[in-house]
Amino acid sequence: MVFILYPKVTQDKIDKFVRGWEEKGFSTILSTGTEHTAVCLIGNTAQVDLDHVVQTTDIVAFGKRITEQYKAVNRTVQEQGTSIRVGDVTIGEGFFTVISGPCSVESEEQVLEIANGVKMNGAKVFRGGAFKPRTSPYAFQGKQKEGLEMLSFAKKETGLPVVSEIMNQTQLDLFDDIDIIQIGARNMQNFDLLKAVGALKKPVLLKRGLANTIEELLMSAEYIFSAGNSQIILCERGIRTFETMTRNTLDLSAVVLLKQKSHLPVIADPSHAAGIRSLVSPLSKAIMAVGSDGIMIETHNNPAKALCDGAQSLDLEQFGKLMDELKERASLEKKVI
Repeated sequence: MVFILYPKVTQDKIDKFVRGWEEKGFSTILSTGTEHTAVCLIGNTAQVDLDHVVQTTDIVAFGKRITEQYKAVNRTVQEQGTSIRVGDVTIGEGFFTVISGPCSVESEEQVLEIANGVKMNGAKVFRGGAFKPRTSPYAFQGKQKEGLEMLSFAKKETGLPVVSEIMNQTQLDLFDDIDIIQIGARNMQNFDLLKAVGALKKPVLLKRGLANTIEELLMSAEYIFSAGNSQIILCERGIRTFETMTRNTLDLSAVVLLKQKSHLPVIADPSHAAGIRSLVSPLSKAIMAVGSDGIMIETHNNPAKALCDGAQSLDLEQFGKLMDELKERASLEKKVI
């Protein structure tokens, strides 16, 4: 159940309203948007007389019952899309934010060359893996703490905010200088980790799991939001199907549905979805066309020698060509790139 409050209600009245419900045993989530403030009521609301509350409470404009399990991330609660600021970068409606960089950071020279290259061509956020979850324990596991230091170096030299994947909550202290913490596909339902990043005050990029439903992704986002962090970016990265010619199957319908169901920004990752370099560019254009707020793609200065996922990485020249094509389409889609 959600109550939409009248504009310009004082904070003490909001606090009193929230406290009254909590004293009755309900949990509450306060959502403050540019248009209105909403109070989400969590618990058994079957006995709550919605009309009576609206009629007898002077700060409540109207109320709605939310049937979905996800409450705070629901677009019913906040009709206007959420925009997330990372430094000078905006991720959200009206923008098409390009996040790019190598699957794994390998050296300071490599990181700096790629970061400068993607920045020159219009990328707004630099991605790089320091901790790498790999199917085989014998595969390259990333530079780990040293890799995070390389990302900090690239951030300092280029001014680009950086995003990197965390593996578990014991690593949180290492991510102080990382601007966006990524929860990877394999950790989408690591609920302790979700609650831990929910306690932070920095954006979280949440990837859909390999075999998870759209609703399960939204419920994972709800874990983060309910723990106190509303700065969540949802990422469709392809799901596992019976198809074997691509690494995964990119679910473009998920982008559209997520935008309809949630007020959170939604991006997509064509690199991990396809696993094939030649598919990344056409899929990126399709991602823009269905209304995504951005893409995250892998770029490497020498894909043939990449320590991880070289087959799906663009080189810097290919990335530049793709960005030129996306910039042409951005005006048609009324997006700022």
